[in-house]
Amino acid sequence: MSDSEVLDSVETFLHRRLPPDEIRRRDAGHVPPYDLMPRMGELGLFALAVPEAEGGLGAAWNTIAQVQLKLGQHAYMVASIFNRVVGFGLMSLLTYGSAAQRRLLVPPLMSGEVFCALALSEPQAGSDAAAIRTRAVRHGDGWLINGRKSWISDALQARWLIVPARTGPAHEGRPGISLFLVPTDSPGISMTMLPKIGNNCMPSFDIGLQDVDLPAHALLGEEGRGFAHLMSTLHYSRASMAATVTGAAESALQIALSHARERVQFNRPIGHNQVIAHRLADMRMRVDLSRLMVLHLAGLIDQGAPCRREAAQAKIIATETLREVTDAGMQILASAGYSAESDMQRLWRDSRLYTFGEGANEVLRDTVARELQLGSRAGT
Repeated sequence: MSDSEVLDSVETFLHRRLPPDEIRRRDAGHVPPYDLMPRMGELGLFALAVPEAEGGLGAAWNTIAQVQLKLGQHAYMVASIFNRVVGFGLMSLLTYGSAAQRRLLVPPLMSGEVFCALALSEPQAGSDAAAIRTRAVRHGDGWLINGRKSWISDALQARWLIVPARTGPAHEGRPGISLFLVPTDSPGISMTMLPKIGNNCMPSFDIGLQDVDLPAHALLGEEGRGFAHLMSTLHYSRASMAATVTGAAESALQIALSHARERVQFNRPIGHNQVIAHRLADMRMRVDLSRLMVLHLAGLIDQGAPCRREAAQAKIIATETLREVTDAGMQILASAGYSAESDMQRLWRDSRLYTFGEGANEVLRDTVARELQLGSRAGT
């Protein structure tokens, strides 16, 4: 299937299943589009990232990025689910999962039957992921996990949690962390939904893990190399976020452009005023810059080239583009944007999460600085 055919099928799916009124209904009612996952699986969207040898379509990341741009432009709520299945689930399994784990999970992930949630953050460990306190100790032939995770998106609906836990002494830091595949129906797991101001269709949870008993094969990757494993797939999740929020920024720009052409004040459309026209021009340039960075990063991923710096840059540029474009859009729309029925206000309030979610931009700037060999002490 060509890229144009893939994108046409995505567009048809989105317009049929998520028309504007349905997006607003789900947002107002806090109804995530989990029910659309099987249809996405039928379209082969989740299989794009899976090599043909594993039963997938083996698409280039450039194709995946274009799909993410389109999903993000239409409805971030469905783009976030796509990113979770691909970035947190499939790419983790394909990169450091065992053959048995891949046989168990890759097929249902591709079909849209299940997805995985990454349970990384803790009350005292957000950007400083190496500070996690959740602990896994040997228990017979398996493991016993105790701890707490916080702000874990889509955890209740996920079939599996990818849980980083400390298996070595605290002084070991990153080398003492291992990853585990934890079924969400395991005894000892409790979840509490956390109220928040945006992203209504991406619920977040506080998770308690009390004496969660796991078999030996629940270990994902090598013992003690969990942090290194996470770092090895970060560019996929950061590329995914950059693409989808760039799509959302394009949506915000189009809403602002339409309003500027139609809203008449002082006998002419407000877009004829230079101050508005220049603001829209700046918005256009920022979105285009973000898209170029997304596609550049996709090209590096396809080449297998090192892209730690570029992945951090793409995430920073894209998330700050969305924040600035939606803020400018709210100013251009004024009261029309402040209405609860406005699509702009949804994009605006949702956008505030992304500059610190999945890696705070301040920390990522330190990553860029370290890659420049300026003596920065960046952690991720």
